Amino acid sequence: MTPSSVSISELAALRSRHPEAIAEAAARRRRRPLVRDGARLMIVAADHPARGALGVGGDELAMADRADLLERLVLALSRPGVDGVLASADILEDLLLLGALEEKVVLGSMNRGGLAGASFELDDRFTGHRAEDLARARFDGGKLLLRIDLQDPGSLRTLHSAARAVDDMAAHRLPVFVEPFLSTRSGGRVVNDLRGPAVARSVAIASGLGGTSAYTWLKLPVTDDPEDMARVCGASTLPVVLLGGEVHGDQEGAYEKWRKALGLPTVRGLVVGRSLLYPAGGDVGSAVDTAVGLL
Repeated sequence: MTPSSVSISELAALRSRHPEAIAEAAARRRRRPLVRDGARLMIVAADHPARGALGVGGDELAMADRADLLERLVLALSRPGVDGVLASADILEDLLLLGALEEKVVLGSMNRGGLAGASFELDDRFTGHRAEDLARARFDGGKLLLRIDLQDPGSLRTLHSAARAVDDMAAHRLPVFVEPFLSTRSGGRVVNDLRGPAVARSVAIASGLGGTSAYTWLKLPVTDDPEDMARVCGASTLPVVLLGGEVHGDQEGAYEKWRKALGLPTVRGLVVGRSLLYPAGGDVGSAVDTAVGLL
């Protein structure tokens, strides 16, 4: 059994008999530049399961079926205009073995210790990819989540760890996509403040992390008010990708918000996960094609 002939049903057998196949697939993967000739990025995100966040809409375990998730990812990555994927190590390694990452941008998710719903959710430890792991696997960058609750001491530990991760990524000359939020707890849940002033403040904090911002990108939510979004992106000169987030059934409304925000000068693309992989109508290919069309 060779990686080029592996199907999803054969992944477990290959992993058990030939664990070295993952490193071999990573070593021979055909790479590409992060950004091609100023074009904008279209990245599909699938790092939610590693934080225990498996729900989509009303289905709390939608992303728990790994074979189904991989089928959706392989389809999304095959669509024209899709540049790459953001995921945790296990998912990226499955995609490597399936041959789905050739000439794609591959971004590893770095901190997944802040498990959804946990008392320690905002003490978001770096339990995923390290800079050295990403460099060894010849991946193209990493992403870290930075949620800051001014009333939670765990946020300070996350902030400090995030700054050191930015330094480590820069030392390897690897881009790091920082996803910042100002957050609070409400009813036992962490809630991100998506109002313009709060997002702009989070941008200012994230932009100053580490000893250099040379390799730092920002991964930001889209605010409801287009004028707020302009102020948010104006809070930094760092390149920005827009995150998709929950669309709550209003897929067309989400597309329109993304389209307007993509017109801002620092915005360089989209990183979208569940709303494309599990669209309301069920047609992954059509949802991905529509998002690509916005670019």
